[in-house]
Amino acid sequence: MAERNNDTIKKILIVAFALCIVASVIVSTAAVALRPLQIANQEADRKTNILRVADIYEPGVPIDEQFSVVTPRVVDLRTGEYTDEFDPETFDSFQAARDPAASRTLSGGRDIAGLSRQELYSTVYLVGDPDNPDQIVLPIRGQGLWGLMRGFLAVKGDGNTITGITYYEHAETPGLGGEVENPRWQAQWEGKKIFAERDSVTPAIRLVKGGASGETEVDALSGATLTSRGVTNMLQFWLSPEGFGEYLARFRDDVTPDEAAETTPDFDDVEGA
Repeated sequence: MAERNNDTIKKILIVAFALCIVASVIVSTAAVALRPLQIANQEADRKTNILRVADIYEPGVPIDEQFSVVTPRVVDLRTGEYTDEFDPETFDSFQAARDPAASRTLSGGRDIAGLSRQELYSTVYLVGDPDNPDQIVLPIRGQGLWGLMRGFLAVKGDGNTITGITYYEHAETPGLGGEVENPRWQAQWEGKKIFAERDSVTPAIRLVKGGASGETEVDALSGATLTSRGVTNMLQFWLSPEGFGEYLARFRDDVTPDEAAETTPDFDDVEGA
C-alpha cells in the first residue's frame, strides 16, 4: 500500500514538472515572437506622443507619414551641440542614463528632479525645417509623488515659448497628481515663457497655487502639492544648463532684440520674476 502511494506521488511530481517545462517553453516562445510587435507598438506610441505635444497629430493618418515632418537629433547636453556619434532613430537616452560610461551622477542641489543619474546625450525632435524649426520637442522626466514621471515639452523655435506639454508615464493619484494628463490643465501651457529675461540661463517657469498671474506661471494641480513641485523641479532642471539650457541658448541667440521684445513679458508685472 505504501509503495502504491509513493508511486502516485512520484507520478504527480513528474506530471507537474513536465507541465512547468511545457508552460515555460510556450511563454518563452510567445515572448520572443511578440517582441518585435511590442517594440513597434512602443515606437508608434512614442511618435504619437511627440505629434500630440506639438499639436500636429491627425487621427486616422499613418503615424510614420505624419512623423515625416519631425527630425530627431542627438544633442550633447554638456555643450548644446548636435553629435553624429549615435543614431537618433535608435538612441535611447533613458537607457544611457543607466550606463556609467554614458551618464553622470547627480546629487544634492544638482538633482532637483530626483534622477540620481543623467545621460550625457539626449534626443530632441525638430518639427519643420531642422535648420530653423517651428518647434523643438524635448524629453523630460523627474520624480512626482509616487514615482518617476516621463513626458515631452514642446517649445517654439525661439527657444523660450512653450507650445505644449504631455506626460505619457507616471504613477500619480487619479484626480489629483494624475491631472497632469488632463487636456484642460495641459492647455494652460501654450504661450508660457521658460525664461523671465532674454539673457537669463535660469528657468523661471513654475507651477503656482492660487492661480497663475504671469507668463512664466502655470496653475498648480489642485490637491497635489508634491506632484506640482515635481513638475516645477523637473522643468527647471531640464531647461537649465544642467539639461537642455545650452541647447536652447542657440535658438534664443538667433532671436533679435525686436523679436524678443514682442514675445517677452513685462517682467515688472510678473510675480516672482
